[in-house]
Amino acid sequence: MSASDGFLALPPRSRKPRTKGITHVIDKGLTLAGAEGLFESAGDYVDVVKLGWGTSYVTCNLDQKVALYKSLEAPVVCGGTLFEAAYGLEKLDEYKSWLAGKGFSHVEISDGTIDLPRERKLELIADFARDFIVLSEVGSKDSEAVFAPYEWVTWIKEELAAGSWKVIAEGREGGTAGIFRPSGEMRTGLVEEITHEVPVDDLIFEAPAKSAQAWFVKHYGPEVNLGNIAPEEVIPLETLRLGLRGDTLKEILLKGARPE
Repeated sequence: MSASDGFLALPPRSRKPRTKGITHVIDKGLTLAGAEGLFESAGDYVDVVKLGWGTSYVTCNLDQKVALYKSLEAPVVCGGTLFEAAYGLEKLDEYKSWLAGKGFSHVEISDGTIDLPRERKLELIADFARDFIVLSEVGSKDSEAVFAPYEWVTWIKEELAAGSWKVIAEGREGGTAGIFRPSGEMRTGLVEEITHEVPVDDLIFEAPAKSAQAWFVKHYGPEVNLGNIAPEEVIPLETLRLGLRGDTLKEILLKGARPE
């Protein structure tokens, strides 16, 4: 029985394949059995799987894993660090061929660690978008790097115009950079200024911690796009989206409407 078939008046959720309400899951080295187990219990809620940073390049059973995710109708994308490595080594053509040969339909383009000129990044987004669905990422992995809200807005708009399907707001796996302070506290003012200028549906917010996930759901509703979600947190996140957890029960389920 799906959640929508039950006796509770749960908030509506888009059905897969979704363009909003996306749960972007990070796979840091799951076994095939682990991936199958994830989809057995939570497959309805997994929209994109990211093979974290450069893990795909050293995964022994990569071909089988990509084939498995494709059979489960889950797009797979390599972490942006692998793109950055290929760029830094001047191996982008080889990277494209490798992605295509392995059956990847999506690619992440980021500059969280390397120096990548803005115009060059936009050119590469447009170039890769001819053959792949592009998720680009804005924000530095350096927890000390702080950019003004207007810079975030400008960069996000440029990357969407260049061909990105969604733009990811950097948060790192631990939630300590980008839209977060080194302490893990979210830069809520920054997020609100971004969403004042950019449609929420065009963004994926990296939010690995429950507190951040709850904040996004309470502020933007069940259909907010969230990323860097650990496999074991997929179902807990869905309960936050639906108001089936104390953190969002009053705001989402009992009020019967999304918060503004």
